[in-house]
Amino acid sequence: MQRPTGIGSTHLLGHMNEQLKSYARRSLKDGLAQLPETWHQKFKLMYARDGGRRSVEESLAMPINEVVDMMPEDKLGWAMSQVENSLKKLAATHVA
Repeated sequence: MQRPTGIGSTHLLGHMNEQLKSYARRSLKDGLAQLPETWHQKFKLMYARDGGRRSVEESLAMPINEVVDMMPEDKLGWAMSQVENSLKKLAATHVA
């Protein structure tokens, strides 16, 4: 894939990156809204601890959308995969 060149190309890439991060966060919030609280608790323990700087209790007390908003961008893709897989697993248990 060829990168855009010329005036504003860096701005364009930065804007696209912001759009992708925004999309990822919205997608995570939408997916998490469909999952039960037990899944939220697991998600919070994985992503709200802030590298151990936040206690388990503090992490579990955070609203799920706040956890998504404060997630580092390098975790968004993996988190989206986890939520998608959880939704599929939940759907499969309701079909059977």
